[in-house]
Amino acid sequence: MYRSISGVLPEKACTKDCPDPLFTVPFLLWPFERRNMKVALIMGSISDEEIVKKSAAVLKDFSVEYDCRVISAHRSLNLILDYVESMEQNKIDIIIAFAGKAAHLAGVLAGLSIKPVIGVPVQSSCLDGMDALLSTVQMPKGVPVATVAINGAENAAILAVEMLALSNPDLKEKLRQYKEKMKQSVQEMNERISL
Repeated sequence: MYRSISGVLPEKACTKDCPDPLFTVPFLLWPFERRNMKVALIMGSISDEEIVKKSAAVLKDFSVEYDCRVISAHRSLNLILDYVESMEQNKIDIIIAFAGKAAHLAGVLAGLSIKPVIGVPVQSSCLDGMDALLSTVQMPKGVPVATVAINGAENAAILAVEMLALSNPDLKEKLRQYKEKMKQSVQEMNERISL
């Protein structure tokens, strides 16, 4: 006969087919801890701020918490190391990295962390962002960076929300509503055709 735990679980929860409930029943029956999910928005320079604001706006629309920092992969490597070490404590789930030119920020973060990293290549005045795009997307095997379009901050945030929604029913529903609004906007465009 199996016993309940300090009267918290009902006796009927413990059956002959159930292993020792002292260890397994709480895991199977008690609700998981619900907490706010958080995205790190890390830019290589303050000059990237206008692009980062677009990601922040999308995350706000989905009520996703975020932490925003300026950390250069080349000029402040020690700050990256400190930040990666603090991510568990700060409950960071996903990283979105924004960088232009020799855009190594996303790759360095992906190399140091086990968190998913989304890279946003930022357009510069020199090569129109192609340098940043190639620097971000051409990662070696085993160190993936999910790279979006040049200045694709909105899509980076949507991708982060989709990742978080895998374990969050509320976000799933918000994404369904978001897609429905997009579909309706396309239908409205058809109604405005004057040809």
